[in-house]
Order: sequence, then structure tokens, then C-alpha cells
Amino acid sequence: MPTTITVPADPVVGGHHGWRIVAALAVTSTIGYGTLYYAYAVLLTPMAATLGASTTAVTGALTASVLAGALAAIPVGRWLDHHGGRALMTAGSVTATALLVAWSQVHTIEQLYAVMIGIGITGAMVLYEPAFAVIVAWFTPDRRTTALLVVTIVAGFASTIFMPLTGLLTAHLGWRGALLVLAAIHGTVTVPLHALTIRRPRPATTTAPAGTERSGHVQRRAVARAAMRDTRFWILAATLIAHGAATSTMTVHLIGYLTSRGHPATVAATLTGLLGVLSVTGRLVLTAARRHLRITTIVAAVFTTQAAAVLAMPLLAGTRTGAIITVIGFGLGFGITSLATPALLTDRYGTTAYATIAGRLAAPVTIAKAAAPLAAATLLHTTAGYTPLLAAVAGCCTLAATGMLTRATTAPTPSL
Repeated sequence: MPTTITVPADPVVGGHHGWRIVAALAVTSTIGYGTLYYAYAVLLTPMAATLGASTTAVTGALTASVLAGALAAIPVGRWLDHHGGRALMTAGSVTATALLVAWSQVHTIEQLYAVMIGIGITGAMVLYEPAFAVIVAWFTPDRRTTALLVVTIVAGFASTIFMPLTGLLTAHLGWRGALLVLAAIHGTVTVPLHALTIRRPRPATTTAPAGTERSGHVQRRAVARAAMRDTRFWILAATLIAHGAATSTMTVHLIGYLTSRGHPATVAATLTGLLGVLSVTGRLVLTAARRHLRITTIVAAVFTTQAAAVLAMPLLAGTRTGAIITVIGFGLGFGITSLATPALLTDRYGTTAYATIAGRLAAPVTIAKAAAPLAAATLLHTTAGYTPLLAAVAGCCTLAATGMLTRATTAPTPSL
């Protein structure tokens, strides 16, 4: 029976339009993360004061948003494989813009939760996962890494750009006015870029018999089912869950730990802010080292470095220099999985059902990232000091390093 094989429009570089898509997604991902996620930390305290709610209750709305995005990742991935990203990402950016406006008008904590749950769902439609799925569909493996690197490097500066911008807007316009400006930025830039730039690559096909589209759906389902039966998928899931828990815990609790060691709050916040910059450094290191080493070996080495850095904090972080060294050691792995995961999935399962498989992987990992800081806070309240928490984080990084190497050596299952 004749089969249909889809490849990027330009088999060498993904086509000129492919690079325009990369540029567009780099911009939209930066704005998306800046407005839908990073702005929240800046607005938290003034929102709590206006709504008459505790900071804990207001923080819970962000957790609800992240969890909603995790659950939405599975159907979003399925849609992307079947229909591509243009309609989904355009609708997501329009809805997210409307929700930013609605956010500026909330007057109760219940309204805030409802809006943030909506923002979490739309985030799953416009942020890294759908952007990566679009890029994977356009580019051959030799160019795919560069395309993904461009998006993640640019978007890595989202917090650096939007947290100060949100603070400045809040100081002059209040948090409601700041959100209206952020909504204008989001809608003006992301909606046209998604609508006019994102498209599916023109397929180069062999014979195209009747029923080809249905056959493609059947093939995608078969590949996705095979991945779910593959032991290495679940090893990778456990690996990323452990690492995601470690990084999200440190993101939330690092400032508190550094201040407990005697560092001024401004110094602690500045050092924690390095994590965003270091995430870019780690991605560059991964890209350069891939020319000489297997990606699993590189990622495992970075995870091990993170574990060592966290274990060294009780010894070194009491001094300014020691704190910088340990934060750098941990920060090198901050964000490395966002670049490594697409490579690992496409190397193992190809691109036929990439978005479906990535969505199923992203859901539990995102839930772990949302839940881990809350579990860490409970641990802090039931133990004396940060030492048990740091030990738990180091243990998660060590588990992730082991899982990455295990995934590299486990034999493929017969179903694949």
C-alpha cells in the first residue's frame, strides 16, 4: 500500500519561512511567559492588599493556574498533531489577552482563581510546548536544535524583561493599570504573529491515496500508544518529575535560604535572579557539548553538578563568594530540560506524534513543579532549618541524573 511521508518544506534548513516562525515564536514566548507567569510575582503583594486576601491564598491562584495548564497539555498536544499550531495558538493568544484584561478587573479571590485557571489553560496553548511542536514539524534534526535554542535563549530573558517592567508599571499605574498595559502588549504582538506567521510545512509526499488523512491519524495514535508502553518513556517521566520538583523548589525557597544565611534581601533576590540568565548558559553548554557527547551524558552531568552545588550550600553559601558559586552550579541546569526534552523525544519516537507524546509527558512534570514548593514549605515547617530541604533537592537531582543515564542504556521495547 502506498504511504505518505511528510517532511519540512526545505529539507536542508526548514525553509526560509521556518526561520520566520522561529523568530515569531521567540518573541511570543518571551511576551507570553513575561505577562502570563512572571508578572504574577510582582503583582502578588498589591493584589493581596486590594482583595483583602492573604498572600498564601493569592499564591494558590498561581498554583491553580499551573495545574490547569498541566491538565490542558494532553488535549493540546493531540490537537497540535492533528491540526498544527496556527489556529490553536491564535485562539490562545486572543483568549489570554482577554483574560489579562479580566484579571485587571477582579474584586474577589474567587474571581482571581477563575481567571488564573483560564490563563493556565491558554498558557498551554501558546507557550513552550506548542511552540516546540511547531518547530519540530518544520525542521530536520540537524537544524532543529538550533531553532529550539533560539526560542529558549530569547524567552529565557522573559523574567529579566517583564519583572522590572511590571514593577515600573505598577508603581505608576497600580496593579490594575499595569495589567491593562501588559494585555495591550500581549494582544498587539502575539495575536498577529501567531495568526500571520504560524503555518504547517508544505508536505512532500509520495502517492497520496484516498484515506491518507485517516491513515495519518491511525499512525499517530499507534506511535503514541507504543510510547506509553515503552519503559524508557516512564523512566524519562520520572527523571523530569524529580528534576522539575528540585528546580521549582529552589526557585521559590532560594531567597529565603540565602537570607537565613545572613545575606541582605536585595543580595538574595539578585542571586536568585541569576537563575534566569544561567538557564541560557546551560542551554548553550548543552548545544556546544552535543557535538562531542551524547545528550543523556551531558544532561546527567549537569544534574550531578546541581546536586553537588546544593549539598555544598551549607558549607559555602554563608559567604558572598560561596553563595555565587553554588547558585551558578545549580543554575546551569535551570531550564536545560526545555531544550533536551524535544531532542530526547524526537530521537526516540520521531515526529509523527511528537506533540501528543510531549503533552502526556508535560502534564505530570508540570504538576510536580506546582506541588513541590508547597511540599517543601511543609517540610520547612516540620523540620529545623533548611538542611533537610536541601538534602531532598540534592536527592531529586541525583535521582534525575541516574534516570537520565538509565534511559540511555535501557534496551528498546519490542513494541517499538
